[in-house]
Amino acid sequence: MQARKVEISMSGLHDPRYTALLRGVVLLAVVCFHRIACADEVRVAVAANFSAPAEKIAAQFAQDTGHKAVISIGATGKFYAQIRNGAPFEVLLAADQATPQKLQDDGLVVAGQRFTYASGRLVLYSARPGLVDKEGKVLADGNFQHIALANPQTAPYGAAGMEVLGALGLLDTLRPRIVQGDSVGQAFEFIATGNAELGFVALSQVAPPGKTITGSWWVVPQDLYRPIHQDAVLLKSGAGNRAALAFLEYLRTEKARSLIHAYGYGS
Repeated sequence: MQARKVEISMSGLHDPRYTALLRGVVLLAVVCFHRIACADEVRVAVAANFSAPAEKIAAQFAQDTGHKAVISIGATGKFYAQIRNGAPFEVLLAADQATPQKLQDDGLVVAGQRFTYASGRLVLYSARPGLVDKEGKVLADGNFQHIALANPQTAPYGAAGMEVLGALGLLDTLRPRIVQGDSVGQAFEFIATGNAELGFVALSQVAPPGKTITGSWWVVPQDLYRPIHQDAVLLKSGAGNRAALAFLEYLRTEKARSLIHAYGYGS
């Protein structure tokens, strides 16, 4: 059998359209390789009031940077104890400024990497429509058995709720009715499930963008409690982590700021 001679035409390789396509494929491959090779992971401890926006920001962060933010939700005071005991977090998004300051005093924070990422608002909320009036008079009327709030020793929103009751002269009267949660997230669950008729939670929990939360609430005037400025810090355990630095920078972007404001937080 006589072998046939096969000739391959190279003319197509000089076609400008082919060259442009080839360059595009190569560029895409380089970009994808760079994102995979440079991608890193950061472990972020997040105050419970900020759980919903944090999860959305983490998703945007992964999409825009290729890095991954692993979010843990809890009470700020508990995170402080865990970090002191060596918990493997690299970034803390606290619900206050006092806890980051304590960590800084303890020598656990990278200098120059602390800033206020949000300022929270406190609300008195009930899952029952009409129970909470627009002036908070329900607190003085006392038409409820239980009022929920986060543990004031470990959760700033719980401490703010106690301040409000004190400012209104109702703390001693209502103290026996208080039901404490570990975090403002658990306090919200107590109210949502009917274990407490009403309670103090974060505005971000009752007015999330794009969702309708049933019930009634009173946005507590800010002169009844100390401002809730929430600070972010880079922990020393994350000092060499590119994703940790990138995440803190991402919190400052216009995209992240817009989302934070959409949840009712101030700057």
